[in-house]
Amino acid sequence: MIEILLVEDDPVLGRGLVVNLEHEGYKVHWATDLQSANIANKRKNLELVILDLGLPDGSGFQLLKEIRQSVSRIPVLILTARTDVESVVEGLQLGANDYIRKPFDDRELLARIKTALKEPHARSQQIRYGDLLLLVDKRQVMFGGKEIELSPREFDLLSHFIQNAESVIARETLLETVAKDSDLFDRTIDSNISHVRSRLKKAGVKSIQISSVYGVGYRLEKK
Repeated sequence: MIEILLVEDDPVLGRGLVVNLEHEGYKVHWATDLQSANIANKRKNLELVILDLGLPDGSGFQLLKEIRQSVSRIPVLILTARTDVESVVEGLQLGANDYIRKPFDDRELLARIKTALKEPHARSQQIRYGDLLLLVDKRQVMFGGKEIELSPREFDLLSHFIQNAESVIARETLLETVAKDSDLFDRTIDSNISHVRSRLKKAGVKSIQISSVYGVGYRLEKK
């Protein structure tokens, strides 16, 4: 059974959505504020999030940011009464999959849910970490809507870091993962990573860094 996190503080709308979604065969976890939504997001095996923006303890954008910064690819549908273009653009830039304005028809919401759930391949090809967006199939790393210029070896390194963000990666692991042609040696890892750091700096990336972990390896993390 597909599990959905519904984040909606309106008791009438929320209750109605739960009934309709469960009637369609979904298991719904209903949260009415950011705090309970964060708890559910971390503890439940979710496959989709329906997210209201105006919550009693903050903006739904906060949860969206946390979901994408955790490199989660789960589909997020924003459900809101806001009509300004700025909110739509901000939501999409933060990684929302779709935007549905209130009031809406239940059939429209169900159709958009089914569409989002049918796109696992497309989602798996995009991984976001902070301000970096990894396009796996295109072998590109984007920042601020622009591609960061990388050599094939540099892309392999940065791609591996993004897919394992916040984790300490040993030099041996980098050699096994990146040096498929066996011409990258331990003594050159530092040099290659130095080049990646230079590329990030040149592109204007200031919020993310590749840190050295003494005696072990490296870690991609936020500053």
